[in-house]
Amino acid sequence: MNIIFFDAPSLCTHLLPFTFTRPVADLRVGILTIKEKFETYFNQYLQNINSSETESHTFSFLTQDYLQEKFPIYFSVNNNENETVNLYINGAVLPTLDFFEKLSVLPLETAIFSDSANGTELIAFKTFTQFKNIEKFYDFALKAAKQKTEKIQIQFLQRTWDIFRANKQEIEKDFDLITTGRKSQIITDKHTVLYNEERIFIEEGVTIKAAVLNAEKGSIYIGKNASIEEGAIIRGSFALGESSVINTGANMRGDTTIGKFCKIGGEVSNCVFFGYSNKGHDGFLGNAVIGEWCNLGAATNCSNLKNNYGTVRIWNYAEENYEKTDLQFCGLLMGDHSKSGICTMFNTATVVGTGANVFGEGFPPKFIPSFAWGNGNHQTKFVSTHLEALFKTAERMMSRRDVAFTETERKIMKHIFEDTDNYRFWESNPMFS
Repeated sequence: MNIIFFDAPSLCTHLLPFTFTRPVADLRVGILTIKEKFETYFNQYLQNINSSETESHTFSFLTQDYLQEKFPIYFSVNNNENETVNLYINGAVLPTLDFFEKLSVLPLETAIFSDSANGTELIAFKTFTQFKNIEKFYDFALKAAKQKTEKIQIQFLQRTWDIFRANKQEIEKDFDLITTGRKSQIITDKHTVLYNEERIFIEEGVTIKAAVLNAEKGSIYIGKNASIEEGAIIRGSFALGESSVINTGANMRGDTTIGKFCKIGGEVSNCVFFGYSNKGHDGFLGNAVIGEWCNLGAATNCSNLKNNYGTVRIWNYAEENYEKTDLQFCGLLMGDHSKSGICTMFNTATVVGTGANVFGEGFPPKFIPSFAWGNGNHQTKFVSTHLEALFKTAERMMSRRDVAFTETERKIMKHIFEDTDNYRFWESNPMFS
C-alpha cells in the first residue's frame, strides 16, 4: 500500500508560515512529526494483527509543486499483477491507533470526512488512481466521494496555534507509542533528582548532570545522544530530541517539545521547536512554535499574555488580516530561517515569516513578513533581505550541524521570496510605513 499525505489547500494556508517550507505532515507535534506518528502506528498495527505480509509500503507526500522535489511522492509497484492501493491521508490529522485501524479496512474509492461543528474536511481517500498534482487529486476525491463517504470525529491541525495547544496530549500519546515494551536507560548521575521516574524515558547516549526531572504532571522523553547540563530544571510533559542540548540553569516549564539538534536555555513554557534551532541564552518564551534553523539572540523575550488578560488576534495568511481567537495565551510563531537580535522584545501573538531578521529596540509589529530585515519601528524600518546574503547565512548555520544547504533548498527559498513579495511593499502598507 502507498500511504500519501496530502496538503488540504485551505488548511495549508492557515498553517503558514510553517507550511512555506514543508508539507503539513512534516510538522512536529508532541515527540514525533505527523508522518512519523503514522509510520509508528502502522508498524504497531501490523504487530497487533500478527501480520506476515511482505508487500512493500511507502510513506510520502503530495504537496505544493515547489516543495515536491524535497518531499517526493512515491508509488510502489506490487510484485504480483494486482494494482497497488493508494491511501491518501490528510497531513493535518493527529492519528490514533483506532483511526489507523479504520483506515486499514476502508473500502476502495471511499472517502472519510471530518464530522465537527466547524464543517467537514476531507480526511482520507482510498483508490487505485495515482495523482502527482494536489489540485487534481482534490477535485477527483471530492467528486468520487459523492458515491461512497464516511464521517468520523478526528482531531486535526486547523491553525498554527493548535500545534502548541495539542502538544501536551501528543507528547503523552507519543510517549506511550514509542516506549511501551522498551526499557529506559538508567541515569547514573548521583546529583540528578527524578520525580515519578516510571514516566521518564531515556534513550541511549544521553548525558545528564545535576538536573531536576519532574514527571509528576506529565511524561519526560529524552532522545538519543541528548544532553542536559548542570542546574537545568525540567517539568513534564516534555520531549527533547536527538542530540539536542538543554543549557546550564535552563527552566523547562512543561508541555514543551525541543526537536533534534537544538540548543535551548532560559525559561521555556508550552513551546514547540521543530529542530535545528537555538535559544541558547536567558529570556522567556511561552506558548510558541519555532521552525527550523532559527536563532533567538541573547535576552530575547516574548510576551504570551496581554496586560488586560484579554483574548488575542493573530495574523492569518488565509485571511490576509488579523484573526480573532479564543486564546488568552499565545507567544511567538516563527517560520524557518528567521532570527532575532539581542534583547529583542516580541509582543503577544507575534507571527514572523520565513527568512526574517528582527532586531532593534522597542516592539516590532505583530506580523513580520518573510525576508523582512529590521524592526519596523521609526528607528529601524523594515527593508527586504538580500536573498544571496540569506543563502550564505543558511549555509554557515547548517554546516555547523553537518547539513548541506542544497540547490533544492535555494529554489524553495527563492520561490517563497517571490511569492511573498507583496507583503514587502513597505511604503504602500500602512502597517509598516
